[in-house]
Amino acid sequence: MSNFAINIHATDKPGIIKFEANKFLTRHKSFEFHNIDEAKNSPLAQQLFYLPFVKTVYIAQNFIAIEKYDIVEWADVQEEVAGQIEDYLNKGGVVVEEETEEKKSIPVTVYAESTPNPAVMKFVANKKLVLQAAEFKNIDEAKNAPLAQKLFHFPFVKEIFMDENYVSIQKYDIAGWEEITLELREFIRNFIQDGNEVITNESLGQNNPVSETDEAKPQLDLESLDDTSKQVVAILDEYIKPAVASDGGNILFDSYNAESKTVKVILQGACSGCPSSTMTLKSGIETMLRDMLRGKVDYVEAVNG
Repeated sequence: MSNFAINIHATDKPGIIKFEANKFLTRHKSFEFHNIDEAKNSPLAQQLFYLPFVKTVYIAQNFIAIEKYDIVEWADVQEEVAGQIEDYLNKGGVVVEEETEEKKSIPVTVYAESTPNPAVMKFVANKKLVLQAAEFKNIDEAKNAPLAQKLFHFPFVKEIFMDENYVSIQKYDIAGWEEITLELREFIRNFIQDGNEVITNESLGQNNPVSETDEAKPQLDLESLDDTSKQVVAILDEYIKPAVASDGGNILFDSYNAESKTVKVILQGACSGCPSSTMTLKSGIETMLRDMLRGKVDYVEAVNG
């Protein structure tokens, strides 16, 4: 069993539903099939076309989107379809057969972007790289992350953080960014373009899918949190994380102390060790939590991931 799980997501088009997987289905490629003949290289899509209401099948990196004919409503069939896809994947079914011809490179672009942390550079790709954030302090932590492992062979690479479609790299002071940015950008681009796995055995639902002994950052169980903690997590996810991610970092909820009215968070990526992180915490996050949770939060403390 491969432990695939499928979640159903509506789209802005009523006739199309997304079935999102907790693991990658394809690597950096997307496919669109309009009939069973077009789907000859996708056993999964072929199976789905046996459902009489399936009009179009889209297969992306971690989801399958299906457009239906009007003979049924999604509310009546979506659970059954999700179950069929999940069962197929967990039995080892093939999503898309690899090309038998010589391996083709994948068109990839990567650009470098500075961050508020002068020691960190963000390398952004036009492909999704990981399904969730992952941080690596050294090569041992990166044993299930081939890209991070290879990056640690560069003597100036200190720490690595990945999320969605970018890699944030923290360097040692032995080299300036003007000397190494192009080399790192080209290395990352070539690694992805060759179709290599960024992280092996990645699965959603864990804080760090590649760490087996990460006691400092246990999986967050929302159900076990008190109401205020749940509100804090929701505010961080909706208002803070997108802004932090744009700077190549991440912020995780750690704990809430009702007596001291203090929220503790974990900083990752470019945020970890950033000279401006204290100002961001005090002027941004702390102020927002105070305003939105009046009387419940007075202070925010941070630890580096």
